[in-house]
Amino acid sequence: MDFSDDLRYLPEMAPRSANQAILEDGGMQILSKEDMETLEHCRAMSRRGECAPFLIVYDAREGYTVVADAPIKDLTFIAEYTGDVDYLKNRESDDCDSMMTLLLSSDHSQSLVICADKRGNIARFISGINNHTPEGKKKQNCKCVRYNVNGECRVLLVATRDISKGERLYYDYNGYEHEYPTHHFV
Repeated sequence: MDFSDDLRYLPEMAPRSANQAILEDGGMQILSKEDMETLEHCRAMSRRGECAPFLIVYDAREGYTVVADAPIKDLTFIAEYTGDVDYLKNRESDDCDSMMTLLLSSDHSQSLVICADKRGNIARFISGINNHTPEGKKKQNCKCVRYNVNGECRVLLVATRDISKGERLYYDYNGYEHEYPTHHFV
């Protein structure tokens, strides 16, 4: 996998012009000016090679995971989910386990996903909870939120509570559609 902090639009996939927040079924919240400044600040830090306090750690049961390398405060921006953008219809039979909904349109043919199997960033390694058990739900310390950023859809991960150094990051993979099978998650 190659590192990328951007959504990528490849010729054989969905064009950038397909990513229009106005197509979101039910609408999409607009990222505030202050939050936009925070996002841009984080992206500028990344371009300079400055990384957030995270470690990717391999776990024999869960695979690659993300662990906080310093305390993280509630509501802190964690990462943008990035990768290649494609139409959902092109990926319905795909076995990739690193897809994220980008745009959920009432016209199914216009729905988009982010595929982080070839390109992406640390967001691809954040673990999902088993959202069928109380224990799984207690692990959740991040949430996935889709925003309208300058007319385009973007997916951001945000801390939902204070996270201690050494704590593993988790979010609910079923934040929107409840389609991802999590029964087997620990």
